Amino acid sequence: AEGEETGPAFEEVLFVECGFGCDQHGQNYTKAAVRACRNAIEFNSLPGIRKIIPGGKENMIVQVQLGIPNPEQVDVDAVKAVFPYGKKSVKLETGGLLSSSGIALPEMGDKND
Repeated sequence: AEGEETGPAFEEVLFVECGFGCDQHGQNYTKAAVRACRNAIEFNSLPGIRKIIPGGKENMIVQVQLGIPNPEQVDVDAVKAVFPYGKKSVKLETGGLLSSSGIALPEMGDKND
């Protein structure tokens, strides 16, 4: 409603992180996506975040964008689970890299090298 106070809003980007993930054996796109997300955040500590975001860390907006050769094969819930708090969204785009590992190991789930 007009004139109604909704509280403070914080819509600035606070940080951007980049990560890399792969699954050398098994060709598991979810595993690679999870590794990329973990790589992006594993050395971060944001102790003051709960003080600057209205409503605390649970209200932090986490937007994940991943380039995956076959995005339809990624378990989005597994990717979201990497992030310990916040309102999470995951955008999967066709991208990434398919590369030979140099050897196919069927016992590790490989379908090709």
